Amino acid sequence: MNEVTFRQATIADVKSLLRIETAVFSSPWSEKAFRNEFYTNQFAYYIVAEQNEAVIGYAGVWIILDEGHITNVAIHPDQQGNGYGKALLAELLRIAKEHSVTRLTLEVRVSNTKAQQLYKKFGFKDGAIRKKYYPDNQEDALVMWVEE
Repeated sequence: MNEVTFRQATIADVKSLLRIETAVFSSPWSEKAFRNEFYTNQFAYYIVAEQNEAVIGYAGVWIILDEGHITNVAIHPDQQGNGYGKALLAELLRIAKEHSVTRLTLEVRVSNTKAQQLYKKFGFKDGAIRKKYYPDNQEDALVMWVEE
């Protein structure tokens, strides 16, 4: 397994984030949405996972006082199944804790049991259902949360 390193994402990473976003999600964020995260969302904090100087994944969190909302956790499909998603999420949670976050939430498709299992390994619990949350197919989202 080639070593994966993590660093804070910058605006220069937007093209890499888009490449991963469109490969992973059926309702991908736009370039404009990512640019907004870097330029105008004062609460946004993004990290990238790199392997051999190539971005293979990314994750984001909005940090608002002591609460965090995880926006995305994504590993390029070519690199999935190697434990990188788990490492990426662990790093994101470490950063959130460093920023005094005590409660984190996220939404995940009800059909994405693989991601739900990963989140549960980190102590996330099932919360509410957001009906018809995803615009591509009107799928419900499961809200999950964890408190430190």
